[in-house]
Amino acid sequence: MTKGDSVTLKHPKASREPTDDLAVAPLFGLESRTIPRHELPRGELSPDVAYQIIHDELMLDGNARLNVATFVTTWMEPQAEKLMAECVDKNMIDKDEYPQTAELESRCVAMLSHLWHAPDAEAATGCSTTGSSEAAMLGGLALKRRWQRRRAAAGEPAGRPNLVMGINVQVCWEKFANYWDVEMRLVPMEGNRFHLSAEEAVARCDENTIGVVAVLGSTFDGSYEPVKEICEALDAYQAETGIDVPVHVDGASGAFVAPFVDPDLAWDFRLPRVASINASGHKYGLVYPGVGWVVWRDPEALPEDLIFWVNYLGDNMPTFALNFSRPGAQVVAQYYNFLRLGFDGYRSVQGYARDVATRLSGQIAELGPFELLTKGDELAVFAFKVRDEVDNFTVFDVSNAMRERGWQVPAYSFPKNREDLAALRVVVRRGFTHDLADLLVGDLKRQLPRLQRQPAPVHDGANASGFHH
Repeated sequence: MTKGDSVTLKHPKASREPTDDLAVAPLFGLESRTIPRHELPRGELSPDVAYQIIHDELMLDGNARLNVATFVTTWMEPQAEKLMAECVDKNMIDKDEYPQTAELESRCVAMLSHLWHAPDAEAATGCSTTGSSEAAMLGGLALKRRWQRRRAAAGEPAGRPNLVMGINVQVCWEKFANYWDVEMRLVPMEGNRFHLSAEEAVARCDENTIGVVAVLGSTFDGSYEPVKEICEALDAYQAETGIDVPVHVDGASGAFVAPFVDPDLAWDFRLPRVASINASGHKYGLVYPGVGWVVWRDPEALPEDLIFWVNYLGDNMPTFALNFSRPGAQVVAQYYNFLRLGFDGYRSVQGYARDVATRLSGQIAELGPFELLTKGDELAVFAFKVRDEVDNFTVFDVSNAMRERGWQVPAYSFPKNREDLAALRVVVRRGFTHDLADLLVGDLKRQLPRLQRQPAPVHDGANASGFHH
């Protein structure tokens, strides 16, 4: 490729379209019965016709309420949707033009600081982001910059930073390490340990470690990593070596769950070694995508040289996000949820989700061919596998069979050291009720006899309909 060539990232299915034109039903009354798929049409369409064409094509998407693969919110109250529609044109970055939207963002940060027990929540330090991935990268950047400043002050080189985490982390951490030249020190899974342990974390730390990432709610199985044990092990490591390694908690899901249903669990700023926390407002924060949050324990944890002061549209304002312009709708929706539900409401919603998850996992375990890896008693998420003695169908066969009934139940293989393990996962979100759980179990029961009669597995990780963790 030569300089000046362009690169277009295409959806993997884009090249599979049967024609270059989109066929249009004659009832629309258009002169041409086709519309180009990949080029601008020559003329205009009426708003109603354009809407209907796109609406009909989107019917091919799966039913979001039957998608138990995603952690992302798929249901909000009509009043929240109305507020979002009223705010979709507001640019979050323009705090001078939309000061009250900016005020609601500040209130949300303050509420999260209180919820996560920041030492001085009145001086809350944090911001909204487009999602937890951006929030995680901001947390990682702060860790790296603080480490660089400590190394410079000590007259030591700062060219080989590393970050310790379990191999189960979300892909955003791989992107962070790649984009900002940080070595990922990944702890592999081992036996029945599917996430980071305190012992394995400390074993990979040295003077170049900018931090340890602890995940409160692994996407592989819904389990919490032992944040308190990791912090205590790092305390002992500092006492022995003098090396101070901070912890960032990736609370993408669990940071909106544990405070309400596991209030005695110490994972947040109550632990002095926790420097920052990120969370997804659009997961168990109960907001449509995309909004995330990152909060630092105090202003000292966020280096000032990461904050940019921008003269924009008549005001000089601070910004420390990777993105610039974005709509304020999701931030307003987050504030709506905080105001509407309060602590007791969130506790009720998350407690109900956990009840559904634990009951559903128990019903699946009772069916016979399946073995639970987790049961949904931390995040309202559980994973299960086909028992070892079952050799005529796989989790990928189960996933494809459930797709025939409209359910999207992901099947996936585990990473390094446990590639032999493949599992199915169910995520219970707001809007997924006991009744829907009963329907899922009912459909699973309907499909099992056919699966149990087949002589050999049909699908594996290579030829299944596809879920990439």
